[in-house]
Amino acid sequence: MALAMGLGLSGCGQKAQVLRIAVAMPLTGDMGTEGQGVRRAVELAVAEINESKKFPFPVEARAFDDRADPKEAVNVANLIISDPQMIAVVGHYNSGCSIPASQVYSRAGLAMVSPASTNPKLTQQQLESSWNGPKSVFRVVPTDDVQGSYAAEFIYRKLKFKRFAVVHDKTPYGQGLAEQFQKRFVEIGGQVLSFDGISVGERDFKALLTRIKSLSPEGLYFGGLYTEAGLLIKQAKELGLKARFFSGDGTKTPTLFDVAGEAADGAYLTITGIPVEYLPTAKGFIQKYQKKFPGMELKPFDHFGYEATNIILETLAKILPPPPQNPLTSVPTLRAALIEKLRKTKYSGLLGLTTFDEKGDTLNKIITMTQARFKDRSFPPLQ
Repeated sequence: MALAMGLGLSGCGQKAQVLRIAVAMPLTGDMGTEGQGVRRAVELAVAEINESKKFPFPVEARAFDDRADPKEAVNVANLIISDPQMIAVVGHYNSGCSIPASQVYSRAGLAMVSPASTNPKLTQQQLESSWNGPKSVFRVVPTDDVQGSYAAEFIYRKLKFKRFAVVHDKTPYGQGLAEQFQKRFVEIGGQVLSFDGISVGERDFKALLTRIKSLSPEGLYFGGLYTEAGLLIKQAKELGLKARFFSGDGTKTPTLFDVAGEAADGAYLTITGIPVEYLPTAKGFIQKYQKKFPGMELKPFDHFGYEATNIILETLAKILPPPPQNPLTSVPTLRAALIEKLRKTKYSGLLGLTTFDEKGDTLNKIITMTQARFKDRSFPPLQ
């Protein structure tokens, strides 16, 4: 009853004409192609809900460019919470952006559902005494500790590789993934010969790769994103480094082939969940995506963005009176109710059943190993 009463009042005593979902992604720069893909997926989900007339008011998707920069992500977050009609955020892409931005959203009581950020700290920080606000952060992808451990197990037990060099890009995502891989690989008997950090934006890794080559590793594991990964792959081949290349979901994108060319063929890359093109439940999504955005290549996290948006919209529908009523909405009341209801989510969609633990992490822990195939720019799953 309290919620029903709250829905009858707006903060300024006027009827709300629209609710908005922010999509906070890198839309320009090296990661812009990935963020633009998620933006399109969010817009598709919002268009579908509007066409269904499920709500007595339109929903809008508003895109914000965080440029994959943590400081800009905080600026974007403050801009988002200043909009009185904003109901939730789908974002961010990079863990380094999601972690500080999530603190801004929490103080405003705004739910954030990340389709791509995998560093465990993103949700763990909500259990700390310094956390200011409700536990409002959720994500639909497994965390780095799951992905890194899976890669270590696959490499050691299936491929029988024992000697590895590890490189990371010093970001929360890349370094976190590399550390989790190293931890598990050593625990089960593997040997890490070197552990090195590079900087995002670097372009020449030949000195580092020459040193790694002298160690004669069987494999090179990289924690980071596709631009640096592609350059490492290409330069390693030029130097005659025979180690097999392994990385995570930040590298698994067709754009990798634009950077590394044919040298990327055979690279092993983990992906959270199952690649969308192999998901039977995603056939309808792929068809609708291609119809709405003809000629646009699906990116690895587009379907996660679509799923995150639909989880928000489905949850919102459960806390709003059904049409044809046209309630006067108190957005702060809706925000709080949405967060509370998201904690109890049981959503069946592209990813199967999504539910969240006490931190907001998905209980769906599927990881798939894929292998890059240059001839058709694809990543067939191995397991």
